[in-house]
Amino acid sequence: MSRMNDFPRYNINEDYRWNYEHAPEPPDVEVPDFPGEWSFCGLPVGSPLGMPAGPLLNGRWILYYATLGFDVLTYKTVRSQPRECYPLPNLQPVICDQLTGDERELPATDEMNGSWAVSFGMPSAAPEVWRRDIEQTRDRLPKEKILSVSVVGTEQPDGTPDDLADDYAQCAKWAVESGADAVETNFSCPNVCTSDGQLYQSSQQAAIVAERVRDAIGEEVPYIVKIGHVTEEIPAAMFIESLCPFINGIAMTNSVAATVKQGDSLLFDGAQRGICGDATRTASVKQTELFSRLIAHRGLNIALIGVGGVSNADHVRQYLNAGADHVQIASAAMVDPEVALQIRREWNL
Repeated sequence: MSRMNDFPRYNINEDYRWNYEHAPEPPDVEVPDFPGEWSFCGLPVGSPLGMPAGPLLNGRWILYYATLGFDVLTYKTVRSQPRECYPLPNLQPVICDQLTGDERELPATDEMNGSWAVSFGMPSAAPEVWRRDIEQTRDRLPKEKILSVSVVGTEQPDGTPDDLADDYAQCAKWAVESGADAVETNFSCPNVCTSDGQLYQSSQQAAIVAERVRDAIGEEVPYIVKIGHVTEEIPAAMFIESLCPFINGIAMTNSVAATVKQGDSLLFDGAQRGICGDATRTASVKQTELFSRLIAHRGLNIALIGVGGVSNADHVRQYLNAGADHVQIASAAMVDPEVALQIRREWNL
């Protein structure tokens, strides 16, 4: 029997609310040790394996994957006010090779073959819901596991950049007060057109937010920023130099954007969607190498979290060799919840 049939997983045929309410129960499984000493932005962990915000809709999903070999678990992006998810399809499989960012249209397919377009739109429960859930999750999560919380500011029609920065900071402060071990600000979402999803493209505005968040959470809490696809050295260097006084880590890459075509029609009203999964690995590893080189050249202490296309131990090694300190797995874990267990087995061979 395929490993993918052994444990429950996210049902792409059901909507976000259904999956939020139908989180699996944590299984009783034996988790192989991961040799070596590892850390996440200065916090000791048992392995370099973690999960980004996407699949971890609430605390029950976090507790589920925590038993399956993941040591850093990132609570799905939360806001200062509730927001509904985009309509189905939220996860649309696509056919493509390794992406560069220059692709215009990708054909949709009925079966997941490694990559899909992600269309959630950064939904969020109300603050009183997610704050209570984070607190309860931290209480139930083993002490050796790290609970990171992803937050995003919500742009208002008449709001200013300062208002957006304050909103990010408020969410980050709430997350820490609720028990988060680390905070991640989401500066990249290809599925929204407002500035809250594109901050990584503006170093100046991103730095304003980062400074405000750091002031809100204090100096001791690890602070990570998640960014999108960056290919050029100059904008990468500007981003690093602008944010280095405030952050402990950078997580990348939050997908590679493209439009998706089904038959003769474009899905999602022709808007781009973030492509995640296997097809992003080459681009993400290359970006990790770029940022690692720039950080080392400046003598900075900024951890790198590699994200994109990881599904086996060799992929983990590619990221670590490129300069990542930690690796996060989303698409492969949603398709096959045992992927971290298998990586641990492979690592020990």
